[in-house]
Amino acid sequence: MSKVRVAGFSISLDGFSAGIEQSLNDPLGKRGTEIFQWFFRTKSFCAMHGNGGGVGGTDDDFGRRAMENFGAFILGRNMFGPVRGPWQDDSWKGWWGANPPYHAPTFVLTHYEREPIVMEGGTTFYFVTGGIEEALKLAKQAAGDKDVKIGGGVSTVRQYLQAGLIDSLQFALAPVALGQGEALFPGIDLPALGFSVTEHEATEHATHVVFTKS
Repeated sequence: MSKVRVAGFSISLDGFSAGIEQSLNDPLGKRGTEIFQWFFRTKSFCAMHGNGGGVGGTDDDFGRRAMENFGAFILGRNMFGPVRGPWQDDSWKGWWGANPPYHAPTFVLTHYEREPIVMEGGTTFYFVTGGIEEALKLAKQAAGDKDVKIGGGVSTVRQYLQAGLIDSLQFALAPVALGQGEALFPGIDLPALGFSVTEHEATEHATHVVFTKS
């Protein structure tokens, strides 16, 4: 049965999943890359970007799982890019170049209409102006029997959590404190939402925790 999942979502020790002041030069916000160091070094990350190398082991296992069995993705507008307000033109096509790592229909939440963008490798970006439930309906239709991944950013994950629409959460707790940034958990009561820890494993670079809704 198809599930709605958050997976491979990195969090700092003080609860931030992105740094401040996202920009073209800092897609994850200032210091945001520090919470993803566990992933950048893995075979799965290198393979996503068409490269060889990287290391295996537990971090790689969780990184690979974070991209497995997804038939569609949902992203917030900020996850797609730094452009704000109405789309000025069609020049911005995401952070990832001609061949994004999704390889599946990817639905971008936005307040401003835009025609779909067909990319290399099977990714098509669709821009959804009707809110999170409309995006999820479209994503489930596109995914078929596969899962839907809520890819981020923080605001998007929080909205889907608060609406009770997520089935499982796979977090990577990075051994770093950002001090400031986009906080994931304020006002979020995971036990009250039905989540409990079903898996956890620590490495030198991250502590991986899976929450599943009962």
